[in-house]
Amino acid sequence: MLTLKQIKENTEAVIERLRKKQFEAREAINEVLNFDEIRRRSQQELDASLSRQKALAKEIGDLMKQGAKEQAESIRSQVALLKEASKSLEEKKAEAEAKIREILLSVPNLPADIVPEGATAEDNVCVKTGGEMPALDATAEPHWELAKDYDLINVCVKTGGEMPALDATAEPHWELAKDYDLIDFELGVKISGAGFPVYKGYGARLQRALINFFLDNAREAGYLEVQPPYVVNEDSGYGTGQLPDKEGQMYHATADNLYLIPTAEVPVTNIYRDVILEEKDLPVRNTAYSACFRREAGSYGKDVRGLNRLHQFDKVEIVCIDKPERSYQRLDEMVAYVETLVTKLELPWRILRLSGGDMSFTSALTYDFEVFSAAQKRWLEVSSVSNFESYQANRLRCRYRDAEQGVQLVHTLNGSALALPRIVAALLENNQTPEGIRIPEALRPYTGFDFIPRPAKK
Repeated sequence: MLTLKQIKENTEAVIERLRKKQFEAREAINEVLNFDEIRRRSQQELDASLSRQKALAKEIGDLMKQGAKEQAESIRSQVALLKEASKSLEEKKAEAEAKIREILLSVPNLPADIVPEGATAEDNVCVKTGGEMPALDATAEPHWELAKDYDLINVCVKTGGEMPALDATAEPHWELAKDYDLIDFELGVKISGAGFPVYKGYGARLQRALINFFLDNAREAGYLEVQPPYVVNEDSGYGTGQLPDKEGQMYHATADNLYLIPTAEVPVTNIYRDVILEEKDLPVRNTAYSACFRREAGSYGKDVRGLNRLHQFDKVEIVCIDKPERSYQRLDEMVAYVETLVTKLELPWRILRLSGGDMSFTSALTYDFEVFSAAQKRWLEVSSVSNFESYQANRLRCRYRDAEQGVQLVHTLNGSALALPRIVAALLENNQTPEGIRIPEALRPYTGFDFIPRPAKK
């Protein structure tokens, strides 16, 4: 969250910068300043009261030594009144501090100066592209149709036409599914509900190969691998900014008041909650694989078909913590690293700098990676790499010990490296050949196969 120092020293600038995120902050900022004035006055009066109590205590001691017991008792009654007033001032101060925190939790992070103006994804700026666009013929299919052809994913997206007349040798779909044994959305619906696919055979092996490929690359790039829990408590959710902003998007285990993680960013960054890091230990770099869980309330339409949007998916995350003056250098390094991954996977890609209106609540600057799906003829987001500056660190109370300036807030960063579902979709769609679906060369040591073979027609 924003610090009082930021708000008090640059009030109008803070309000103006938050407008870039389509957030009108004046009322909230004025409330913060009013409660801060109450807090400061209460603290001043409390300090004066405590000082007076200390002086009277000394006076009582001197009077008792002199045998002036009656006079000492009279002063004790004054001390009792001061203590009662001090208790009231402490409560007033605590209430003001609680109100300040409550308001600040509802105020998003300040966007960086280079964040583009704009209210939607249409205003994002493409800063770099790479990879070759595959030239597919008119018969090219989107990944959900390929999934049916190859029995990777069984999903009904539309019905129509006449029922075919099948001969006696035709097999039901459950037999065909056993023949190819890859991925099944229908089975996921049976077990859990829509958005929870079951991966099988080549599908499961491709998932596992991508996870290991991403983790190995992250370790080679200097990220320490950790394996975090998949559920977090409220403090962790507030620490990284998912709460209260994204509470409706998180799965909540109410009996234990725990939340299923929407990304490994949450538990990994919270490793450093309430921690003071030594300057010599910076930067901290971590990577983690996790399943991710998102309710994605309100998602519907053609853009959520197949693997485009799921409630449970796999992702490898990278997290970095460093000194403020180095955080944008780290951001550039993280963006360059994610670029190596999509390049190795031989996918057409582009990088977008998100506009203020399309950025997350907590981010100061975000770059999105998108890969091109040739069959769908659209770009698919596969990674977001963000600098949160001190916003998360202030919530987490994550600091470092500076040799000259003492204890200071760190800057936190994170990125998807990478999210699997849309990577899988693009790999399937962009690599269709007469022999089957080609596996990129860099991934073959992990899959153990060069092609997902085309099923023989029966």
